[in-house]
Amino acid sequence: MKNIFLLLLLIAGLSLRAQKDDQSTLTKVGQSAPGFSFQLTRDSISKLEDYKGKIVMINFFATWCPPCRAELPRVESDIWKIYKNNPRFALLVFAREEGWDKVTPFKQQNGFTFPVLPDEGRKIFSLYATQSIPRNVIIDKDGKIIYQSIGYDPKEFSQMLKLLEEKLK
Repeated sequence: MKNIFLLLLLIAGLSLRAQKDDQSTLTKVGQSAPGFSFQLTRDSISKLEDYKGKIVMINFFATWCPPCRAELPRVESDIWKIYKNNPRFALLVFAREEGWDKVTPFKQQNGFTFPVLPDEGRKIFSLYATQSIPRNVIIDKDGKIIYQSIGYDPKEFSQMLKLLEEKLK
């Protein structure tokens, strides 16, 4: 139990340090996640508040972004494949500045099975940041941000996985 506490403290400290140095992040760990609506499919709209009571991971990426393209296979294998059937988890992967015309073929070409959603005009992204992708945000069951990261670093991604594992036990 002590090790878990120390791990969570380390993750929180790293996240806070990264946020302090980063002027592009508009949200902070501990605050309520900004609400938004989004296209879940071409024909249906959903809202972040629909996922209250779940651990929600939001990933912002772009199809042209090399670090994003390195991170997304791990989102598929290390997160989606493990938690997709967990009723306490939701994954929202937003393609910044891209619509269904790019999102659908990108998903198919890369063999991704997780939902890839459009964020044309950065409407959702701009609630969380002004720039820099890939970007991950984890929101707890009460709607509070518990983790944020910028860029893709395999070690940091592994720390994020440990946090998800702890929250979804």
